[in-house]
Amino acid sequence: MFKGSGVAIVTPFDKNNNIDYDTYKKLIEFQIKNHTDAIIVCGTTGESATLNTDEKKELIKFTVKSVKGRLPVIAGTGSNNTDTAIELSKFAKKAGVNGLLLVTPYYNKCNQEGLYFHYKKIAESVDLPIILYNVPSRTGVNIELETLIKLAKIDNIVGIKEASGNISQILKIAYSLENKLQIYSGNDDQTLPILALGGSGVLSVAANIIPKQIHDLCYSFFDGNIELAKKIQYKYLELMNNLFIDVNPIPIKEAMNMLNLNVGNCRLPLYSMPLDKKEKLNKTIKNLNLKI
Repeated sequence: MFKGSGVAIVTPFDKNNNIDYDTYKKLIEFQIKNHTDAIIVCGTTGESATLNTDEKKELIKFTVKSVKGRLPVIAGTGSNNTDTAIELSKFAKKAGVNGLLLVTPYYNKCNQEGLYFHYKKIAESVDLPIILYNVPSRTGVNIELETLIKLAKIDNIVGIKEASGNISQILKIAYSLENKLQIYSGNDDQTLPILALGGSGVLSVAANIIPKQIHDLCYSFFDGNIELAKKIQYKYLELMNNLFIDVNPIPIKEAMNMLNLNVGNCRLPLYSMPLDKKEKLNKTIKNLNLKI
């Protein structure tokens, strides 16, 4: 799929809460210029939960067209409705994406057998590489190791974005599925530990504002310069943490607006952060002397 830093790119909105494609195009160029290794469109950070199906399709098409093959495009096509996920995945393939990111079904709280057959049916329906997305804090469902071992036997299931925060679980995945499944960190603050376990990179929120630094963190590690990778991880650790002082993507959008990227607000029910959190985030940005 890719190696390094994949940005979980935000979806910018204008004052009328419509997708701001002019700004989005600028964000894509900013990412490419700063060596991001992949763009993930319609993910959690892209507010997929409040994009309707037509908007998702248009955003996926626009991303592929704008990137023009300069780096991989991975589309978030997961759903808690298996048929909906298949429909969107087939559309994404036709649009020309390089791979799919499939979050676990949310709200339904399926059992592990249901989870297995959900992913199996999608994988058999579309001939594209698939990264599973495990984020139980948001979906209420965890991909258990035994289920993941079964899923890894399906040819086009090639990776997992691990955002459980459970390093012990990720260690067991790395041990049990070494060289069978690419592991990507789903949490910026765990990028270096997951790389140390054999991870292939990160699907990053912070890369929306520090794309080169997240790329450099990964590739310093890959090149054997562990000290530099550690230095980058430590330098931006406070920022990574403060980008989650409220529900993602509220803080990253606030940060981008502070840096004059003008991505607008989140759609309801997500709402602007209280003043004390804004001040804390702004102080972190100023202390790092971040400039776009």
